[in-house]
Amino acid sequence: MHTGSYINGQWIHPRSNRLVRNINPADPDDVLAEFPSATAEDVQRAIEAAQAAFRDWKRTPGPERGRVIWRAANIARQRADEVARTLTREEGKILKEAKGEVLKGISLLEYYAGEGFRMHGKTLPSEARDTFTYTIRRPLGVVGLIAPWNFPWAIPVWKSAPALVAGNTVIFKPAELTPATATLMAEIYQEAGLPPGVFNMVVGPGSAAGEAIVNSPVVRAVSFTGSNEVGSALYVKAAARGAKVTCEMGGKNAVIVMADADLDKAAVAIHGGAFGSTGQRCTATSRVIAMPSVKDGLLERLVDLARKIRIGPGLDESVDMGPAVDEKQWKTDLDYIQLGQREGARLVLGGKRPEHLGKGYFVEPTIFDNVSPSMRIFREEIFGPVLSVTTANNLDEALSFANAVEYGLTTSIFTENLDSVMNFVEEVETGMVHVNEPTIGGEAQLPFGGTKATGVGEREMAEEGLNFFTELKTVFINYSGKAERLMIR
Repeated sequence: MHTGSYINGQWIHPRSNRLVRNINPADPDDVLAEFPSATAEDVQRAIEAAQAAFRDWKRTPGPERGRVIWRAANIARQRADEVARTLTREEGKILKEAKGEVLKGISLLEYYAGEGFRMHGKTLPSEARDTFTYTIRRPLGVVGLIAPWNFPWAIPVWKSAPALVAGNTVIFKPAELTPATATLMAEIYQEAGLPPGVFNMVVGPGSAAGEAIVNSPVVRAVSFTGSNEVGSALYVKAAARGAKVTCEMGGKNAVIVMADADLDKAAVAIHGGAFGSTGQRCTATSRVIAMPSVKDGLLERLVDLARKIRIGPGLDESVDMGPAVDEKQWKTDLDYIQLGQREGARLVLGGKRPEHLGKGYFVEPTIFDNVSPSMRIFREEIFGPVLSVTTANNLDEALSFANAVEYGLTTSIFTENLDSVMNFVEEVETGMVHVNEPTIGGEAQLPFGGTKATGVGEREMAEEGLNFFTELKTVFINYSGKAERLMIR
């Protein structure tokens, strides 16, 4: 594995006094690697390389670009175990989840490889006689991708694959907590045959590398996934200079459990959504809103499932849940647990570091009952294994509770009543909805994203993800033999 930045087809070690230390959160004494931090000057080199490579790459036929992405998918499949183990070691999620993330990334590569054959516009009738009109999609140019640490393989893939197959050249900045997985992706793209300068990766802090990407007049679009604080500031800066921007940010996702729900199925789904990936995903289930008649039975099932969770290092395949990603997130989880108790919620389970784990950033799966919609643990994103349970008297009240947060990513309902399903789908204020399944998950061919403070700009994945990295060109062809347009009056 390389330990630098990847610029213009070469692995380089930036001349920097700052090192990005790649640490295993299950054992902070385990340092995977040290990456010299890229500077603004390094980012500028990458931008210049991408700018120089753009003219030839955009002229490369779409199917040929797609074949490069397909080769990347095949190489990734061959290196899947290596990628998964690296991901687990640096991010913390259990190996089973890491393998699932790798497979999702491969699916995304395969999907967008095919899109190289479908870079379609529309043919539309003209008002003018003897005139042929149509639209075509064309790449933007140099684009910047800024990815988070919680899905260090899948999210960079779903940003980079559509950008590349559309004919753009890329500057990619991975999260500082997960540079190793990002490096493997760059190696795979290199091996797949991307020409020098088409894909560039810079490892460094947002204050240097990220700012240089966002502020560059050459970078035509910025795709960001991360915190609301950073994303909101980034959006203002990039949009102010006319760049296209998409930001996927926070979530505070709810599951509504109606009186007619299958409680066993609901409990399994909520359990997986709340504690999978240690709760460190934007689609995680962090709120349960249950009808009074089923709340106690549901809570009993949730506690029983959570008690059985085995916590430990993700590379141990007997483990069900790994650590928080770093000390900062670990302290955030514990601070919110203390806050919930001070607010008056009833701590039913968990709330501390597991006694058998002396080091590593581990937090027990935690469940609160009697949570009021006014409490901060109900309203604010925690990004950890903390689940809040409250009651609502009917669907209308449950929807008002679900909608009473600033985020709008995903929500789920458990019910057998079609009227409830249809009212839920219509009234819930989220970009994605689920019925009788967890709040988590996405598929390559389906748009991903949310409303309100969760996101701005176009959705990711699917055709929408490809469209973000293109611009429309409208074409008029006059074959009348006359210079003027012969309009129908």
